[in-house]
Amino acid sequence: MSISKLFMACSLALASLTLAASAQAEVKKPVKHKAVKAAEAKAAAKTPDEEADEPAVAGSAITDFHCELGNKITIFKNVDDDNHIALRWKKRLHRLTRVGTETGALRFENKLYGLVWIGIPAKGMLLDSKQNRQLANECRNAEQLAPVSAAPAAPAEAKL
Repeated sequence: MSISKLFMACSLALASLTLAASAQAEVKKPVKHKAVKAAEAKAAAKTPDEEADEPAVAGSAITDFHCELGNKITIFKNVDDDNHIALRWKKRLHRLTRVGTETGALRFENKLYGLVWIGIPAKGMLLDSKQNRQLANECRNAEQLAPVSAAPAAPAEAKL
């Protein structure tokens, strides 16, 4: 056998050993049994996610808002909890948490879905913070839709 053939055979053997060693060094995912997977799924189902799960609205005060473009929003507010509301938008109920503001506006957010409800005395609006757009604007409840009664007119003569 010539030296070049011997050299070629050695290099091929070394290359194959290197590939085999690197394949064994890779960490393989442990195979889980069905029972373990089922137990993990059951444990994950038990831990509630306040932003993802639909909130319970039994016994809550309900306020319906009529918005521009025919959109409707329903807000469920628990008398005992001022820090959370449930908001029905497009047939889905979302739990929103109050965020403090300096302006006095009511601001509630659900960071998981990106929903933001802002309520001021004249109207409310629903925003999508993930897509940076308005979902509903000019939302008014029955009280806000009622015409504002004019203040009684001042008498023509002022008494001194």
